[in-house]
Amino acid sequence: MTFSAADHEAMARALALATNGLESTTPNPRVGCVIVRDGMTVGEGWHRRAGEPHAEINALQQAGDAARGATAYVTLEPCSHFGRTPPCADALIAAGVSRVVAAMEDPNPLVGGRGMERLRASGIQTAHGLLENEARELNIGFVSRMTRGRPWLRLKAASSLDGKTALNNGVSQWITGAAARADGHRWRARACAILTGIGTVKADDPQLTVRAVPCERQPLRVLIDARLDVSPTARILQGDPIVIATASEDRDRHASLAGAGHRLLVLPNAGGKVDLPALMNELGRLGLNEIHAEAGLKLNGSLLREGCVDELLLYLAPILVGDAAQGLFNLAELTRLDEAVSLDIRDLRQIGDDLRLIARPRR
Repeated sequence: MTFSAADHEAMARALALATNGLESTTPNPRVGCVIVRDGMTVGEGWHRRAGEPHAEINALQQAGDAARGATAYVTLEPCSHFGRTPPCADALIAAGVSRVVAAMEDPNPLVGGRGMERLRASGIQTAHGLLENEARELNIGFVSRMTRGRPWLRLKAASSLDGKTALNNGVSQWITGAAARADGHRWRARACAILTGIGTVKADDPQLTVRAVPCERQPLRVLIDARLDVSPTARILQGDPIVIATASEDRDRHASLAGAGHRLLVLPNAGGKVDLPALMNELGRLGLNEIHAEAGLKLNGSLLREGCVDELLLYLAPILVGDAAQGLFNLAELTRLDEAVSLDIRDLRQIGDDLRLIARPRR
C-alpha cells in the first residue's frame, strides 16, 4: 500500500509520542496515537502505564467529536480484547473514525489481526505497515516475548579499546566517563529488569538501580546465583525484592531469602549451574519484555554462548590497559576465524569521550 507524506508525518509523530512511555509501560507495549481530520491534528495520546487508558483512548478524549470522519494513526494495531481496559478497536468504532492506519499488527496472539478485522467489519478503512520497522524496534522486547516467549536481552559492558573491562587486580571504576555512565543508566531505565551474576555482586557489590537519570519506576533486579552464595548484607538485596535464579535447593537459604520477600527460581542445568535459556523463558512468563544485563566475563560468555544475548551495548573508552587485564567474554579458544561470533553493527556514536557501539549477534 502507498502512504502519503502526510501519513508518514502523522505516524512519525505517533512514534514520537509512544517514546514518552519508554520507561513506564511494562509489561505493555509503548504505543502512540494521532488523530487527523481535514489535514489538522485533533487528538494525540500515548500509553503511560499498564492499567491506564491506551494511546487511542487518550487521543480520542482529546479529539472529542472531531474524531468523527477522521484518520487515526496508531503505532500498534488497536486491541480487540478485554484486558485491564476495554478494547480500543471498539472505542475507535464508537468515535466514528473513518480510517485507521497501524504501523504494525499486534504480535500478541490475543489480538493478531483481530483488531483490524473488527474495524473493517464496521466499515472503517484500515492499513498497516507504515514505519513498521521503527515501531518494531520501539517494542522489540514486547515483540520478542509475544513471538518467542522470552524477553529481549541487551548485554551492556564497558571496556578499554583493547577489550578489557577491569585490571587484573579487579579495579574497574571508572573505565568510561560520566556521560557514558549516564547513558548506560538511561538504558537501565527503559528495561523491565536488570540482570547480573553472583561474581559481579561479590566483586563490586552493586545496587543495580537507576540513579544517574530521572526514573519513576525502578526495574526489577535479577541475580543469577547457582549456589546461593549472596551475602545477606549485599546491596542488591536492599530495597525492593529481587528475583534470584539458582541451582541450589538449600532449604535454609531458600527460607531466609523468601522470608525477606525475594523470589527464587530453581533452574539447574546438567552441570549444576543455572539453565540460562530456561531462565529467559521464566522471565518471559513473568511478563518482562527487555532485560538489561550487566555482568562479568564469565556470565557474559555463558549468556552469549547459550544464545541468550540479543543485543550488545558496548562502551569503549579511549585507553589501552594491556593483555593481563580482564576481558569482556569468557569464550572458548578458536582455531578458525569462521567460528567467531559474527555481529551486525546497528549504531556507533561518541558519548562524551567514549564510543558507544550497539550490535546484534547474527543468528
